[in-house]
Formats: sequence, C-alpha cells, structure tokens
Amino acid sequence: MFDSAFRIPGTRVRFGLDPILGLVPGIGDLASPALTLLILLHAARARVPKIVLARMVINSGIDAIGGVLPIIGDAFDVVWKANDWNLALLERHATPGRPPTSGDYLFVILCVIAVVVTAIVPLLAAAALFYWAGRELRGVPLV
Repeated sequence: MFDSAFRIPGTRVRFGLDPILGLVPGIGDLASPALTLLILLHAARARVPKIVLARMVINSGIDAIGGVLPIIGDAFDVVWKANDWNLALLERHATPGRPPTSGDYLFVILCVIAVVVTAIVPLLAAAALFYWAGRELRGVPLV
C-alpha cells in the first residue's frame, strides 16, 4: 500500500500512499519512518542477518534523504520504493538458514564507500582552500 498501491493508467509506473502523504506537511515526513521502523523491528525479531538489516536501514535512509525536498522528494518517493524492497528482503531472509547474498554485502559496502567519499571530499577541498589562502597571505606564489 505504501509504495505500489496505485498505477498510473497507460504506464507501468506504480506509486502508493507515501508520495501522496508526503504532500501534506508533517504527516508524510512521519508516516514513512514509522512504517520503516515497524518493518525493521519485525526483521530484527525474525533474526534477519545483520548485513541485510544494514541494507534495509540504508534503503530507508536514502528514502528519507531523497524525500526531504518538497515536490521533488515526492517524485523521488514514486521511484525509490524502500518499503517494498525492505519487505522483499524481509520475506527472503526471514526463513532460517537463508544466508545473505553477495549483492547484500556489495550494496552495503558501496554505500559505506559513498558516505566516506562524500565526507572526505569536502574536507580535502577545505584543506586545499586553506593551504592556498595561507600561501596567498604570505605572498608565496602558487607556481
């Protein structure tokens, strides 16, 4: 219901209550995380592997970050179906003895790398800027 309840006629595009509720300030911002939390709690109780739980949290985090901007975030919610994907992961891994796939590990590793790079690049840019500004203040040519 939350991600794929309705279909745009004549297309294969599906959407749910998430982008609709997102149009109402405050309600949409709280509804999606509440549902996500319930899915994650159920997954933890079902003893889903920790790497799969991490993937589910990352799916939800991307959904939350993408949904922040008004209107654009609601369009993002039509495309990024974190709750559908998290439910599929829960159903696939809630069965005892079903190990996580290499794709689960790869997804989490790539997201961690993306976060680290996103954090490091601004720091390197700031360091280069301070270095350049310091050289300019001392009158040392850059070349």
